[in-house]
Amino acid sequence: MNLQKISLMSLALLGVFSNASAQEKEKEIELDPITVTASLTPVSASKTGRNILIIKGDVLQKLPVQSIDELLRYVPGVEVQSRGPMGAQADFTIRGGTFQQVLVILDGIRLNDPLSGHFSSYIPIAPSEIDRIEILKGASSAIYGTEAVGGVIHIISKAFANKKQTNGHKINAQFTAGDFGLFNTQAGAFVHQKNTTASVGLVTNNAKGQMLRGTKGYYNLTTISASVKQQLNENTSIAYRFGYDDRDFNAQNFYSVSPADSATESVISRWHHLKFQHQKNKHRFSFDAGYKEADDVYRFRKAVSPNVNNSSLFQSLALYDYEINDKSVITGGAQFISRKIVSNDRGNHEVSNAGAFVVLNQKIGENLQLNPALRIDWNERAGWEIIPQLNASYRLESILFRGSIGRTTRDADFTERFNNYQRNPVPAGQRIGNPDLIAESSLSYELGADYFVTPSLKISTTWFERFQNDLVDYVTTPYASMPRQVNLIPGGIYLLANNINKVNTTGIETDIQYTYKFSDEHSLAGGLGFVWMRSRSSDTIPSLYVSNHARELFNYNIMYRYKKLAVSVSGLFKNRRPQAIAAPFIPISKDYFLLNARLDVYLLKDKLGVFVQADNLFNKRYSDLLGTFMPQRWVMGGVKVNL
Repeated sequence: MNLQKISLMSLALLGVFSNASAQEKEKEIELDPITVTASLTPVSASKTGRNILIIKGDVLQKLPVQSIDELLRYVPGVEVQSRGPMGAQADFTIRGGTFQQVLVILDGIRLNDPLSGHFSSYIPIAPSEIDRIEILKGASSAIYGTEAVGGVIHIISKAFANKKQTNGHKINAQFTAGDFGLFNTQAGAFVHQKNTTASVGLVTNNAKGQMLRGTKGYYNLTTISASVKQQLNENTSIAYRFGYDDRDFNAQNFYSVSPADSATESVISRWHHLKFQHQKNKHRFSFDAGYKEADDVYRFRKAVSPNVNNSSLFQSLALYDYEINDKSVITGGAQFISRKIVSNDRGNHEVSNAGAFVVLNQKIGENLQLNPALRIDWNERAGWEIIPQLNASYRLESILFRGSIGRTTRDADFTERFNNYQRNPVPAGQRIGNPDLIAESSLSYELGADYFVTPSLKISTTWFERFQNDLVDYVTTPYASMPRQVNLIPGGIYLLANNINKVNTTGIETDIQYTYKFSDEHSLAGGLGFVWMRSRSSDTIPSLYVSNHARELFNYNIMYRYKKLAVSVSGLFKNRRPQAIAAPFIPISKDYFLLNARLDVYLLKDKLGVFVQADNLFNKRYSDLLGTFMPQRWVMGGVKVNL
């Protein structure tokens, strides 16, 4: 089965149901939802000038996925480069941006860890607490500052979502068991009474794992989260969130191509978020304070002392909205971020930055919407930056035209600057930091259109381009060319963090979204995406992550339910540049196709259900990064309860 056949079959399936739904007079499910990610002000997605996808939180219980990063892997236009299954570790990339160029935020404040962008997928919230996930594709540094280069992934929880709740409670749980000692649990509870909203959730994924090179790819991953929101009066509320995330896993060749690598890693993070909000008439003010701390212990092999890293992230964000009139809303904000690490490998370092910004949401006439933004940013290392952006949209009956142009910046993280600086000796094949790295900058622009074919079907197409200067990436470098050799092995080959002079990324993305509820027990929803993308570098030696992103990416998820039966499938096809890698590693797959499938049977009026699931149904042997083994076919089944 090739990509063309898969695409035609999927489009035909959606087309059949699109024609059926076109005869329905009532519009039951909206494809133009309210979003807060693009402009910080609640507004319809069509008025932002951006390509935004929104996923409801309960989708995790319907698709054949077990973690948030697995869900995102099958979202149109999002590329997830995985090192391990079910949340062990994955890098997010959007529009060819490196894994540090995608900003992950939870309830409005950032999650990206100061130590490494590889921890961006460690999101300290249980799936049961998620109201929705908003994915904004493209540059957003004018609002969010550093790291919002390729896009933004925004997770919004039920307690922090600004929506009216009805009194009551919900309890859900899901238990999964399967091959290779797998046992997973998801559970959560949500309650709202008068002026109080509270929720708590748990997710734990565990397995002995499939065979790797001389070992098993075990993982034990647990996230516990809780939140409470209290409405103090009609206009004022205060909310608090706590998250605890504990991950212990086999990390063989996650970061190196050394045959001696038999690494294990443990990452424990704690998350605190306090939010105050006041809204009256045309004014809205909010203040957020967040603190994240993470302990990382990485052991290259048993005979080697571990790298022990502690990172902390403190941030505060103040926002003020003023509704000038029914066509104009202005938002101003100020942000402060402090990043710190204490490490026996990278040393002890701290850096701070601050920013102030203003965003205008302006409607002109009946069809034109403009969203200009301007940010002034200060970084302790990089100094002052002015970051502008302009988004625009124009509605012409069922077609929405949109465009955006904006500047972005990103400073190197502590791993890029100091990795392996205090380890002695450092084996060949390792990544070496570079403290002399300068901040990245880029100019991004895009043009696109959304076609609302029916109230249930939307097709979006976007052309985008990004001109990057001083992109930070790892480049293969021999010992003789290394700027610092004191702890390296003569004759060895290393991966040195470097600034690449210029990188130009061009692409076209197409998304198809369909969602329709025929009745309480009959529905269809799905998303298909295709991205064609090319990156050209001024350097003659290929860099690690620019070389690795997909050149063609097709991913999809489809959920169909009829009465007591539900079928869901998700999958992807990826094609990228061929990359050579030495034995004994499996080659980094130039292209591969994955298909996951799940069958649910609902009992007792949806209060009880049983399911069977198969990941990597065609038993594909493949690698996403460096040559690390990814799991082949994995069969599991379980039970879920909703009360």
